Amino acid sequence: MILLRMARPMLAGIFVFSGVDALRDAKPKVDMARSFLDTLHSRVGGLPEISPETAVRVDAVVKLGAGTTLALGRLPRLSALVLAASLVPGTFAGHRYWIHRNPAERVEQQIHLLKNLAVMGGLVVAASCTGKHAARRSLKKGRAGDRT
Repeated sequence: MILLRMARPMLAGIFVFSGVDALRDAKPKVDMARSFLDTLHSRVGGLPEISPETAVRVDAVVKLGAGTTLALGRLPRLSALVLAASLVPGTFAGHRYWIHRNPAERVEQQIHLLKNLAVMGGLVVAASCTGKHAARRSLKKGRAGDRT
């Protein structure tokens, strides 16, 4: 239980920081969002149009809100799943290492992609195991072991 209380804010910190940063200055992320949205609209028909600026700001609010609730241990499963889902577009839009010809850029983007996948994995673990859930599960296992 204490480990979850310590781990959640550590995992959530990057999202809170990223959300605040994007709300302060969305410009650096707008071009990446534009590229992603253009690709998405060309491949999937019927999607509503949204400006890249709006997409970046919505993403920032989602990351800030879900990051804060995860850090505080409020709705931790939902918060972790929302954060994991929020990573998907940026990860695959911004870290397409395979398009880079420069070996150094390619490796850097590959590392960022793998880092984001690792964070997604941590969020999935956080979503699957809350303190109450883990305690309940271990109690059930303990009772089942007593019967055998």
